[in-house]
Amino acid sequence: MIRIGILGTIGSGKSYVAKHFGYPVFNADLEVGKLYNNDRKVFNKLKKNLSKYIYSFPIKKDEVSKAILANKTNLKKIVSIVHLEVKKKMNIFLKKNKNRKIVILDIPLLLENKINNKKDILVFVESKQFEILKRLKKRDNFNQKLLKKFKDIQLPINYKKKKSQFIIKNDFTDKSVKKSINKILKEII
Repeated sequence: MIRIGILGTIGSGKSYVAKHFGYPVFNADLEVGKLYNNDRKVFNKLKKNLSKYIYSFPIKKDEVSKAILANKTNLKKIVSIVHLEVKKKMNIFLKKNKNRKIVILDIPLLLENKINNKKDILVFVESKQFEILKRLKKRDNFNQKLLKKFKDIQLPINYKKKKSQFIIKNDFTDKSVKKSINKILKEII
């Protein structure tokens, strides 16, 4: 099985690119949403560690946002609790798709949380800064301070680019993204 890890900055269109590969995608952001809505164990751990902020189940994103904005260590606490569960979900996904030729890993903190393997093929999604900002501002929960906190825990963009075997310049058009993906697939298959 070939594992393709999608890298990029927040809002660069990693999920958009991932789904265009046409192979099973593990989307960590969707899994986090499911954990917040369905997993009492995650809720109890977050409530225990962040009782001032997390107090209702299902977990509300605005409670998580307030915790993150309150101080630096809260984001690290959240990530350590949530990513442990995300990793378990990823392993279930990988077992379920073990006979597939390729799987796509759409995990924002793939390198930061050392979830990747040495053999993973890394694809960096690059977008123009103004496009990224335009897209982020359309999100319901857009918050500049929150965005900065998340960027602060990520590895530098240049590092991720260097680690990647491929770069896709994402202009958010299906045609150019599919063309770039086809080039990558021809090279790796």
